[in-house]
Amino acid sequence: MYNYIPPIDDYRFLLTRVLGFDTAMSALGQDVDADLAATVLEEAGRMCAERLHPINREGDEHGSRLVDGAVQTPPGFADAYRDFADAGWASLSADPAYGGQGLPFILQLWLDEMFSATNLSFGLFFGLTRGACEAIAAHASDDLKAAYLPKMVSGEWTGAMALTESGAGTDLALLKTKAVPAADGSYAVTGQKIFISSGDHDFGGNIVHLVLARLPDAPPGVKGISLFLVPKYLPDGARNAMSVGALEQKMGIHAQPTCVMNYDGATGWLVGEPHRGLAAMFTMMNAERLMVGIQGLGVAGAAYQQAAGYARERLQGRSADGARGPVTIIEHADVRRMLLNIRAFVEAGRALAGWTALQLDRAHRHPDAAERAEADAFVALLTPVVKAAFTDFGFESAVQAQQVFGGHGYIREWGMEQYVRDARIAQIYEGTNGVQAMDLVGRKLALGGGAVVERFFDLVSGDLDAADAPLTAGAVREALGLLRDVTSSLQGASVNAAGAAAVDYLRLFALVSMGWMWVRMESAAAQGDTPLEQAKLAVARFFVDRMLPQTKGLAVAIQTGEASMMALAPDAF
Repeated sequence: MYNYIPPIDDYRFLLTRVLGFDTAMSALGQDVDADLAATVLEEAGRMCAERLHPINREGDEHGSRLVDGAVQTPPGFADAYRDFADAGWASLSADPAYGGQGLPFILQLWLDEMFSATNLSFGLFFGLTRGACEAIAAHASDDLKAAYLPKMVSGEWTGAMALTESGAGTDLALLKTKAVPAADGSYAVTGQKIFISSGDHDFGGNIVHLVLARLPDAPPGVKGISLFLVPKYLPDGARNAMSVGALEQKMGIHAQPTCVMNYDGATGWLVGEPHRGLAAMFTMMNAERLMVGIQGLGVAGAAYQQAAGYARERLQGRSADGARGPVTIIEHADVRRMLLNIRAFVEAGRALAGWTALQLDRAHRHPDAAERAEADAFVALLTPVVKAAFTDFGFESAVQAQQVFGGHGYIREWGMEQYVRDARIAQIYEGTNGVQAMDLVGRKLALGGGAVVERFFDLVSGDLDAADAPLTAGAVREALGLLRDVTSSLQGASVNAAGAAAVDYLRLFALVSMGWMWVRMESAAAQGDTPLEQAKLAVARFFVDRMLPQTKGLAVAIQTGEASMMALAPDAF
């Protein structure tokens, strides 16, 4: 395999030329500029390349193992985790009130990209802990915050999310785990959870589980779910009544310990209000959904680097005019098609992720309440898009990168088949991509009575009008018009009509959003003639010519409605 190269030049280009990072930080009163941000990312990238990429393949081959009831992670993982935590990477964007560094979330999200590019299984430990911290900070009592957040923020302790049961996956109304109150104010939590990422490990320190369960007097359905903090070790140091029943045998992310967790009267404490646990858990889930989207982006970027390196060296076939041969396969049009498909997604996705992260900072830190509310609404709107579209494009990218290698991509030597296997889970966990699409169409388009999505479209339209981007702006404006039309047709649609359209609609939304980012990048790149800028212009042209036209077919499919999809009787399948 080729060495991983952190995309620092691209990050710097986006910070300084496309996303207006310094201006955004100034509006938030943050003493962070693009130079500092790039320096932080450069150091993070160096550690990812030097520490995580070399142990990724061995982690996949060795996997995490359950030995005498305890999880053993692959060789090198525990040492790497401690090194990253000791270097402060666990606390990068966390609240300084609990020991965090309070740096902008855009740095955190792009660090997640590099984690995912170099070692997806490893990055989950930090990402899940961060999500758990956000839920505890937003909903737990002051005593729980004081007892758990400082050590979780520092990385000394880690976090896990325990939602899913064998009979309750997406439909959490069916969950059966119980929590019985004790005289001292704690609760005895009993039940079994499956698919629990980072449920146990051998890094040392506590593991703080956030567990959904029902109180004895809970009403049925999702309105009867409460959230509990259940640590592996109790405050007195005693082991809690929880155990790993098994490790899931998975298609990918073998190094990540995905546990079946048994809670046998485990001591826990209520987080938030009784019967309001789902709302509290969604604080964590929404943070995780952005992280999962970035996993798709990271894997795509890493797979691209490997495939492009191989294509520049692999000799096969003759030149297009037949005069030379053998030539490197980078000369063949079909290989270029695959590589450019990946690159056009990765660079636009990286920019859109950065823009979304800046909105998250604006939602948390802007002095004006109206600005905070608008930014928060934009993040809510884009979260299902980032999660689902980035993981769909990410998996497609991994497959195309594997295809560049031909037969060598199917064997383990080059590592491409691991990217395909690892990327696949991101389309499934934290809410399947079909659920994300239904969330976008069924809930997010209705935010503010439809005003949020219209405000977003107006923002994009204003950028298109102001842009100096002759290659892209006109085509993206046309695609935005299609998106506006189908959005209007879906508002107030029946459940079946929304379900039939949702996945196509989300992809259409994502393509227009990425086109918007390409308009911004073309405008910036047109001001210079460096190799990076010239490459941006070429890839922007490819996106408009070869990827954006998908929006026309998607719009046609959406407008046909649900009739053909619902016509076949259930027993005919």
